[in-house]
Amino acid sequence: MNQPLSLDASGRISPGALTRTPVIGKVELGSEQEKALRQLWQTSPGWIGWLSSVDHKEIGKRYLVTAFLFLLVGGVEALVIRLQLARPNQTLLTPEQYNQLFTMHGVTMIFLYALPVLSGFSNFLWPLLLGSRDMAFPRLNAVSYWIFLLAGIFLYASFPLGEAPNAGWFNYVPYASLTYNPGPNIDVYALGMIFLGLSTTVGSVNFIVSLFRTRAPGMSINRVPILVWGTLTASVGNLLAVPAVSLAFLMLWLDRQFGTHFFDFTQGGKPLLWQHLFWMFGHPWVYAIVLPAMGIVSDGLPTFCRRPLVGYTAVALSTISTMILGFGVWVHHMFATGLPPLSLSFFGSASFVIAIPSAVAVFAWIATIWYGRPVFKTPFLFFAGFVFLFVVGGVSGFMTAAVPLDWQLTDTYFVVAHLHYVLLGINVFPVVGGIYYWFPKFTGRLLSERLGRWVFWTMFIGFNLGFFPMHISGLLGMPRRVYTYGADMGWNSLNMVTSVGSFVFAAGVVLFVIDVVIGYRKGPKAGPNPWDGASLEWAVPSPPPPYNFAVIPVIASRHPLWEGRLDTLAGRSSIDEGALLHHGRETLGSTMLDAVPNVILHMPGDSLTPLFTALTLALAFVGLLLHSATIAALGTLALGVTLAVWLWPVKRDAHARGEHG
Repeated sequence: MNQPLSLDASGRISPGALTRTPVIGKVELGSEQEKALRQLWQTSPGWIGWLSSVDHKEIGKRYLVTAFLFLLVGGVEALVIRLQLARPNQTLLTPEQYNQLFTMHGVTMIFLYALPVLSGFSNFLWPLLLGSRDMAFPRLNAVSYWIFLLAGIFLYASFPLGEAPNAGWFNYVPYASLTYNPGPNIDVYALGMIFLGLSTTVGSVNFIVSLFRTRAPGMSINRVPILVWGTLTASVGNLLAVPAVSLAFLMLWLDRQFGTHFFDFTQGGKPLLWQHLFWMFGHPWVYAIVLPAMGIVSDGLPTFCRRPLVGYTAVALSTISTMILGFGVWVHHMFATGLPPLSLSFFGSASFVIAIPSAVAVFAWIATIWYGRPVFKTPFLFFAGFVFLFVVGGVSGFMTAAVPLDWQLTDTYFVVAHLHYVLLGINVFPVVGGIYYWFPKFTGRLLSERLGRWVFWTMFIGFNLGFFPMHISGLLGMPRRVYTYGADMGWNSLNMVTSVGSFVFAAGVVLFVIDVVIGYRKGPKAGPNPWDGASLEWAVPSPPPPYNFAVIPVIASRHPLWEGRLDTLAGRSSIDEGALLHHGRETLGSTMLDAVPNVILHMPGDSLTPLFTALTLALAFVGLLLHSATIAALGTLALGVTLAVWLWPVKRDAHARGEHG
């Protein structure tokens, strides 16, 4: 049973009339209490323990590694595309091979890398940032990862067979309809995206509840790090946006398999409906894979500037405003589709307005650097480089808000350049910088500073050399999604420069992988706080123990580890003394806004049910793809049994020990 708690007048934990009063005290490393906590929370050794782990840190690292592997696969696909386009009239790929490669490159980078890698950061860091011992729903956290992994395998399984999605990652009808694309390619994409959407949805629910329910006492909503704001905003956006694209793919699958006519113009359907549903999802999704990355920069940059972020409240509000406005600009992807002028004017204006909250964040980062004392470590280089790329990508997007100019730029390589600056530059650079920043917390070791500088400059130069010329190619009329081009089009040199830059950027990524491998095995050992950071994750050992915090801290400011030097007027945070909660897998629950503790939450233990839930779901989707009612029914039945085991009531004493089915 959950038990109420409160704070006393000084802001400390004050137990009320409880069945069991939580002990307030300290826990020393190596003590009997600490060993008992470690025993309660640690994952069992061996394969069974690895597969059943619900530890948010393990899940976060799995997300990071899996997403980065997808990035490498998508990068190889991009390099093959650039070899095809490096010179005119190349025949390295057939048109159908190019279509599949181009589509899978987009699907991989946008859906299998960009958001999952940010989920990896948030999964690992959120409980550490919030002063909790785990996410709100640990098993739901695990199932979101397994579904993501199996959905990626589902989408890629058709690739070696030559039946991969081939209509572009945007999958426009009628080209994606059964009439013009009769193979299984589009069915793989439709079912795979619905499957992947389940992972995104349950993960988003977990993030939202974790923020509003598991913050440490005193961590009011205006004291959480910006990364938390970014992931929260992205999660809310996903809950509203993912149903639109899932519905679109379901309707398309029904058109293809059961003869419905949602998008069939000859039978009264509306092909333009696909674009509306897709971009209702697609544009908020862009911000979902940008805002958490901006949060990484907003939290990491001040550490190396030796001062708090300038304009914390403004940046937090701009984060929320960006997502809200993001739901009102999807039509700027459709300015060339013949919509009414009133619609064009409204969505064009909204596309201009959305630049304002982004500019607020840019000015806050610049002011933080300007008024700080920058320390030019590798993470700082990536964060500062991101600011430059963010401005370039933002300006090129701002240009397409002008309807007459957009008519000229639509479906040209100018849009490809903007897309890569936004989705690759604004995502990859904060991600790599974030890995350099939090690698000590992930592994207990530091990466090479010398090699890190080589990584940054190689990636930065290669990125701009590869993608900036695309703007010029687009202005010269080169259309996107072309398989090849004639020698007399005037794009030869630009495409060669773009291809060379892509390989230079890839070399930087390879250097980064080498640095990570060497650092993981032989890097210098790091202490709890090697960067002298201000937030809670730096208060625990590196890597963190299974239980995160031996006692639940009490927070008094936004910068609990910098309170002495900032001389804040608020009270002092208590990191080493707090509620012990050592009678089982327990953490504190708190109120939504002020983080007043009001409940002891009993957390589930490791379990294989998340893995089996994902596997049975995958089996059902495989049955639908193969048109096998038997396999689909078997998967659905197995899913029902797995969920029954998952939800089966557990005795209180077993619950306290963290035992679950």
